Amino acid sequence: MNKFAVAGIVQIETIVKVDKIPVEYSPVVNKPNTIFTNVGGDAYNECLALRALGNNVSFFTVTGKDNTDMIVKDKLISEADYVFPALDATPSAVILYDENRKQQIYEDIKNVRDVVFPIDPFKKNIADADCVILANANFCRPLAKAAKEMGKTLAINFRGFTEDKYEYNKDLMDLADIIYLSDDNIVTEPDEFVRKLADSHAAKIFILGQGADGLTIFSRDDDLLAHYRPVKTTEIVNTAGAGNSLFSCFLHFYIKSGDAVHSIKNALLFASYKIGHMGTSHGFLTEEELERWYHLIWG
Repeated sequence: MNKFAVAGIVQIETIVKVDKIPVEYSPVVNKPNTIFTNVGGDAYNECLALRALGNNVSFFTVTGKDNTDMIVKDKLISEADYVFPALDATPSAVILYDENRKQQIYEDIKNVRDVVFPIDPFKKNIADADCVILANANFCRPLAKAAKEMGKTLAINFRGFTEDKYEYNKDLMDLADIIYLSDDNIVTEPDEFVRKLADSHAAKIFILGQGADGLTIFSRDDDLLAHYRPVKTTEIVNTAGAGNSLFSCFLHFYIKSGDAVHSIKNALLFASYKIGHMGTSHGFLTEEELERWYHLIWG
């Protein structure tokens, strides 16, 4: 069993199925089974995915005083977690999606940017961690430096790419050993984009999520730059959270084996099954279930 430490945002998510994006105006739309509300968030989903795969995971996050109890009572919290109720209110998001896999996300992270996360509980709980996984939230920046000072393998989920965000996050990318981001706003070819990142930063692994087009991965140790198409395990219900689940599963296998190709194949399967379920924090396979799918799809 590997031990992971995960830090980032937890939020209340409302997912809404619409006819198409962009949404056409209508004063009232009444459709059954099209609105789903639950606890979610990138780091939260990564934590649940890693636990489903059998790992020991410590989770660090900030919440608001308004509904911290709702989150604490959820299946997430264990004695290894540190929930810091320092916000005016808990972050929230509304995710609109249609049948063509288009999404439009409205996020309200409240005053997360102003929070200073307590460093001592974090350092204490990562002492024996095999890997530290961080979001690129502002309060994670000191945590990234602490993790590297303690010699930990550091994986960071940067989510969508923009030039402004890249400039702001260059220092974090310099610290990271494993990087995930999505191709939302890139203007060059995916392999060219990933190669340029690899030339600019020393991370061992870069994963570029490409939605319905799969992903591109670079592994420095293997001198590998490859594109993988997605696989299909079930009918797609909602793709929100697919990248988080893919990244989590990749890390689960990569930390265990050091085999980037084996890990990314498992990650594609894991994400494929996850998007057959509603909600970003649902639909995670166990390692045993994943192994059966692996032999079925990859042989």
